[in-house]
Amino acid sequence: MLSVLIWLPILAAAIIAILPVSIPKHRIRLTALICSGIVFLWNLFILLKFDISNPGMQFKEYLPWNETLGLSYQIGVDGLSILMLVLNSLLTWISIYSSSKETERPRLFYSMILLVSGGVAGAFLAENLLLFFLFYELELIPFYLLISIWGGSKRGYAGIKFLIYTAVSGALILATFLGMVWLSGSTNFAFDAFSTENLSTAKQILLLAGIVLGFGIKIPLVPFHTWLPDAYVEASAPIAILLGGVLAKLGTYGLLRFGLGMFPHAWSIIAPTLAIWGAVSAIYGAVVAIAQKDIKRMVAYSSVGHMGYILLGAAASTPLALVGAVAQMFSHGIILAILFHLVGVVEAKVGTRELDKLNGLMSPIRGLPLISALLVLSGMASAGIPGLTGFIAEFIVFQGSFSIFPIPTILCVVASGLTAVYFVILLNRTCFGRLDNFAYYPKVIWSEKIPALILAAFIIFLGVQPTWLVRWSESTTTTMVAAIPSLEKTVISEVALK
Repeated sequence: MLSVLIWLPILAAAIIAILPVSIPKHRIRLTALICSGIVFLWNLFILLKFDISNPGMQFKEYLPWNETLGLSYQIGVDGLSILMLVLNSLLTWISIYSSSKETERPRLFYSMILLVSGGVAGAFLAENLLLFFLFYELELIPFYLLISIWGGSKRGYAGIKFLIYTAVSGALILATFLGMVWLSGSTNFAFDAFSTENLSTAKQILLLAGIVLGFGIKIPLVPFHTWLPDAYVEASAPIAILLGGVLAKLGTYGLLRFGLGMFPHAWSIIAPTLAIWGAVSAIYGAVVAIAQKDIKRMVAYSSVGHMGYILLGAAASTPLALVGAVAQMFSHGIILAILFHLVGVVEAKVGTRELDKLNGLMSPIRGLPLISALLVLSGMASAGIPGLTGFIAEFIVFQGSFSIFPIPTILCVVASGLTAVYFVILLNRTCFGRLDNFAYYPKVIWSEKIPALILAAFIIFLGVQPTWLVRWSESTTTTMVAAIPSLEKTVISEVALK
């Protein structure tokens, strides 16, 4: 059942790659669209079959692969990964649908997107460390090509920078995985084949540091974020959707699955540092976003800030905070996706992303009133306005974290307020203001509006019905929290020692 999510897009990518050159571009796009649509529908079917009361892995599949290396094809899904799978398949379909029908080299373009989709799904489903690493690295070259070939004027530089940073991330993670198995004395890389409890605290912290740094680059957290603005800005809008909405979630997922999940004792020790790190990332991302003149770069830096909320929730490790962290991962993905799509539409119609050159897009004279209205909605969602999905995710994180880390939580709340500042700046300068000319921009056709309307529906529905956002992960996150020593006791004992 779960293998369909991995191998159908990979098989479709292989078929599209070898299609004859004579096939029209729109048919290649349609093939990729149908395939990604089937994967999304299959994901929804699995979601409906998912037992929310079961905290363990479900729909498990196992196939021996290489017993000498301890490598097996072992996959399953739990509350930590089920929403990430839905997010991956949804944004893959959105990315393909929002791509231009006249995209150059369409066979390579769509096959790379589908290959990324299959690799990401495999990483979310893997129950073997080496299998996770193989799928984790599978997206590296496709994303590099998608940025370097179809990106902006500095696409070569952005692609190489992305490649170097993510390669370092992979090297750190592989070294840590090997160290975990070697130090624990296990010969199997399956998640349930070894335990870190018998390791000394120093060894646990050393291995956990490798996990945090490796996935911190992928998220990315300050100061490992410098690849992000270049990659997001130079990538085309459909690829930016995948970078921000899907790729970054591999980092946060890995941090929760392997950091918090496998090193509960060491996690409780470094949690105060992680909470401060999350608050610094949140404040930094918001402050730098305010200074941007390019609206796409502004959205990119907003992503850095919102990743800090997830780290704060993971550091607090209360049942409420952890549920909020998972909800924030999904909410951030769909909000960032709609923002990048709308920015792409504005750039395509107006010809610029500069705040100083944009004004009055809400006016019917400009021809972009609906796009501007959706931009207002998505900005409000990102700023955490009640009634939208961004609010409920952030609120749960802050409520669950405040009793453990009050100061970092307050700093993140301040960062959330700064989010409203830079989005007010963005919306005021792009959607409103006096018209300096009466240029009527090209009409936005319905096919360009549909992706934003679908994402807006998710933002509103999950904001009004937050149960549909949090119910899937509650059992799993509660079980994970039960294995972690009380952070309140840890923090109090550390203060007493000082």
